[in-house]
Amino acid sequence: MTTQRIIIGISGASGFQYGFKALQLLNQIPHIETHLVMSKGAELTRQYETQISAEAVLELADVVHHSENVAASISSGSFKTLGMLVAPCSMRTLASIAHGFSDNLLSRAADVVLKERRKLVLMVRETPLHLTHLDNMRKVTEMGGIIFPPVPALYHQPQSVDEIITHSVSRALDQFDLAIDMPRWEGK
Repeated sequence: MTTQRIIIGISGASGFQYGFKALQLLNQIPHIETHLVMSKGAELTRQYETQISAEAVLELADVVHHSENVAASISSGSFKTLGMLVAPCSMRTLASIAHGFSDNLLSRAADVVLKERRKLVLMVRETPLHLTHLDNMRKVTEMGGIIFPPVPALYHQPQSVDEIITHSVSRALDQFDLAIDMPRWEGK
């Protein structure tokens, strides 16, 4: 089986655990190569919100790219990937993607994914939303991106925050047609 690559972006929005969980889940799938890029704000959020060490995050990724290295492999459309998950996605990162700023590697990689017509899934984190947030979500959607807020599903009766995060991230990774084992609605 051929190795497939996926880009995981982690921005500075609250919810660093979403990106970390994505890396954990992808590590369980054979033949998936993860490429991680974190914004400067993501590192701060990791420190403020979690007890996850920087080393623990970096160890989960197959390849780590510095956010200022706009010449990295993931900045080119000729570098084949399944696409990109940004988890969490801040409103700043959303705006940068919606307006094509490509001002760091995270937004540049997202721009490349969109131009190559690959999957871009943004786990946007903000509430309440004002018109600019909604307009930026509309713009990304019109460009082919998928807006995927981490709205918890409760039908599987989660018993912990980790179960809620795992389910939300698993559903987001479903967008890439990856075999993720998770509770699914079977009907009644």
